[in-house]
Amino acid sequence: MTPFKKTILFLHRWLGFISGLVVFIVSVTGCLFVFQDELQDAFKSYRHVKVEQRSFIKPSELKQAALKQFPKGTTGFMAYYGKDRPALVMVTTAQKTNRYVYINPYSGKYLHDEDITRNFFIIVEYIHLYLLLPPKIGQLVVGISVIVFVVLLITGMVLWWPKRKSDRKRSLTIKWNGRWRRVNYDLHNVLGFYAFSISLILALTGLCIAFNWMSDTVYKTTNLGESYAVEKYQPKSDSTKKGLPYDVSITDRAFAQVRRETPQAEMFYISEADRKTPAATTYVTAYYSSMHFYRYDSYQFDQFTGKELKYLPHQKKSAGEKMNAANYDIHVGQILGFPGKVIAFFASLICASLPVTGFIVWLGKRNKKKRNPRIRHHKKIVPAV
Repeated sequence: MTPFKKTILFLHRWLGFISGLVVFIVSVTGCLFVFQDELQDAFKSYRHVKVEQRSFIKPSELKQAALKQFPKGTTGFMAYYGKDRPALVMVTTAQKTNRYVYINPYSGKYLHDEDITRNFFIIVEYIHLYLLLPPKIGQLVVGISVIVFVVLLITGMVLWWPKRKSDRKRSLTIKWNGRWRRVNYDLHNVLGFYAFSISLILALTGLCIAFNWMSDTVYKTTNLGESYAVEKYQPKSDSTKKGLPYDVSITDRAFAQVRRETPQAEMFYISEADRKTPAATTYVTAYYSSMHFYRYDSYQFDQFTGKELKYLPHQKKSAGEKMNAANYDIHVGQILGFPGKVIAFFASLICASLPVTGFIVWLGKRNKKKRNPRIRHHKKIVPAV
């Protein structure tokens, strides 16, 4: 082995020790989360409603239906997930717990509510993002571990790369009839090679979620260094109007306007401005496809007057803005539909296996050295005559 490859091996081995456990946890939880929509749809009947030939109820009616269940609660965001799906309102109860309240979007009928901290897949998501640590600390730990994992992928590829053409076939196949240590070695190297490109994509999109600087880098790189003011501009509500009484119809009118201007949208996310922050605006996002987050038009409205302050349609977004908008769908594989999720699942599974098989490879070599200590040869000393 050349000195260069010895250095790469040293980095690969010790960086693997440092990040292995976190990479394993993040990868396993990623596997579990990929199919969370399909699994929850299969076991939770309230996630589906019968399609009716009438409009959705207004956001104000949606809030009212949710607060009937928790009269002393306060509402957070609201969402209409599609024609055959319930609407959702996040409610903070008087006990300061956050609950998702599911409402029939046509009739306003209460369907179900749940404590979001007890939802299995939300717990899995929190582990995936924060390791159940405080968010700022956990996100930093996960983010740094993913950066190390990217380095491991690259150094692993350098170590895998065969010197001779005759070695390529052996480097691309697993010798299933070999001893178990050889099979483990091949699993680490061969599966790591096949999953390299997908794993790298999953890692980089994960870094975009963890760090703003990464998403900014993707934005500027995709835009060839350009930054567009219309995309970065954040309007403010007219704070001189803060003395006006609260008008429940403002959000209703904003939602109706969005439905007119983006008629093809199937899913809507509404985040009302906090009245305690006069400059804050009300957001309405219109997603073109239900349960997909790539293509959407975004709107912002004055919280006091309902005036439209910003409208950014998907068609007018820059390539960098579209790339960041597609980040989540790419990360979970759903950018390619169900087949994409299958690919993401198996790639995550392989990522989870790499720290395990790598550790076994290291342990085997360490034990081999103990069993076969290096024999030292000494020159024979001939006694003087």
